[in-house]
Order: sequence, then C-alpha cells, then structure tokens
Amino acid sequence: MITMHPSRRGPSRMRAIAFSFFMLIAALDQAAKAAARARLESPVDLTPFLALRLGFNPGVTFGLFADSGAVGRWALSAVAFLIIGVLLTWIWRTRSAVTAVAASLIAGGALGNLLDRLRSGAVTDFIDLHWGDVHWPTFNLADAAIVCGVALLLLTVRGSDGRPATSTLGRAAR
Repeated sequence: MITMHPSRRGPSRMRAIAFSFFMLIAALDQAAKAAARARLESPVDLTPFLALRLGFNPGVTFGLFADSGAVGRWALSAVAFLIIGVLLTWIWRTRSAVTAVAASLIAGGALGNLLDRLRSGAVTDFIDLHWGDVHWPTFNLADAAIVCGVALLLLTVRGSDGRPATSTLGRAAR
C-alpha cells in the first residue's frame, strides 16, 4: 500500500510546494510550446519511435470537439477553468502529499492547455510517438503531466492488498 504522510512542518509547507509545482508544470509546458512554435518548421526525428512535429488541436483529447467553433472554444475553456478550481481546492484540503502532487500535475497541465486555447483557439502539440507509420495523436508536456497525475491518483486509490485506500476527494467537494 502506498502511504504518504504530510511533512512534519505541516500542511502549509506541503500546499506551498504543491502550488509551486502546479505553476512550474504550466510554465514548463508554455516554454516548450513556445520553443516548438518558434523552431519546428519541419518534423525532427529523435529516435525511430519519437519525433517532434508541430500541430494544433482546437478540440480536446484525440481532436474531439475540434469542429465546435468559438462556442466550443469558450465552453472547453470554462470547463477547464472549473476543473482547475476543483483541483486547486483539493490540493488545499488534502493531507496527502501524493494526492497534492498528482492534483498539481493535472491542474498544471490543464492550465498550460487552457492558456493555449485562450491565446490562439487551439492547443499546441509537438510530441509524436509512432511505430513505423502508426502514430499516436501528437501531444505536449501538459498532456503528459495530466496523464502522469491521473496515473498517480489511480495508484493511490488501491493499495497493494487490493483494498480501496482512503480518499480525500470527498472533502474537496464539500
């Protein structure tokens, strides 16, 4: 069972670290996207299965809602803003360092993509995983942070004995 306890210095230190991590994730994502937009004129093959290839996604995961226009852009932005708010509230209320880190990863990634959507109407993607001619949808650091945060949360939901672990999600919703 994965167990993390708040630091001996109290929850305020953990909160400060989690909120700093949240901002760091969003800043790193924005810096990487700016570099990709400025320098990726053509695809760059890094390995036989990894390339840097600039793309823009006006939708969400796998291009869903890409044709929804301005209404969709603002609706997706509003949903992202609400999700970020819920996650930041969860970070504030949790006593688990692992939960705080996971929520910071998700919220930081969501903020990075939200900033793109508000600025240009589409999210900048540039990481292309592929096997031969079979490509995974191009993604970015924000997407990777979100996936890692969700995976970390899933790891904390079940302990090694298979029993559900105690969750702090209910406290954040109250």
